[in-house]
Amino acid sequence: MARPPRILVAHQPHHVVQRGHRQQVIFSDPHAYRAYLDDLHSYRASLGVALHAWCLMPNHVHLLLTPGDDPRTVSVLMQRVARQATRRWNLRRDTAGSLWEARFKSRLIDSEQYLLECCRYIELNPVRAGLCESASDYSWSSYQARMGLVDDATLDFHELYLAIGADQEARRKAYAAWCLTHPG
Repeated sequence: MARPPRILVAHQPHHVVQRGHRQQVIFSDPHAYRAYLDDLHSYRASLGVALHAWCLMPNHVHLLLTPGDDPRTVSVLMQRVARQATRRWNLRRDTAGSLWEARFKSRLIDSEQYLLECCRYIELNPVRAGLCESASDYSWSSYQARMGLVDDATLDFHELYLAIGADQEARRKAYAAWCLTHPG
C-alpha cells in the first residue's frame, strides 16, 4: 500500500520531527551534533527554507521550518541532512543501513498562537527530558541563540516572535518569562 502524501504548504511553518532507528542515540559526541547543524544550515540556506527553532536530542531532532514558494524543499532538506548524518554514522562505525526509524513526521502550524507554543515546546524539550535544568544550559537547541547567549545568525525569527517585543532585548525578556511561566 502506498504511503499517503505528506501535507506541506508553501510559506507556512511546519514542526518536523525525525527519530533515530530503534530509538538509538544518533548524536554520540559534539562532532555529530555540529556536523548535523552545519548540514542543516547549509542546505536550508540553499533551499530557501526558514529555520525558526531547532533542538537536537540524543536520539531525535525537532525543527520548526517554513518553506518558500516550493513546499517540497522541506522534504529535500530533510532527505539531504538525514543522508549526510547516516553516511557519517556508518563511516565512523564501519556499518551500513538506516540511521533513522522512518521518514520524518511533519505537522503544519496553522494558528498564530501555536507557533510560539511550538518554539517553546521544541526549545524546552531537553528540560522536560531531564538533560538540563534550564534551556539556557543546553547547547544543542536554538534557545541560546534566541536569548543572545551564543552568536548564531542562522536562526530566522518569525514575525510572530518579533511582535512580542519592541526590540531584541524586550523580545528576549518576554519569551524567557513566558517559557518560565508556561513550561509546556
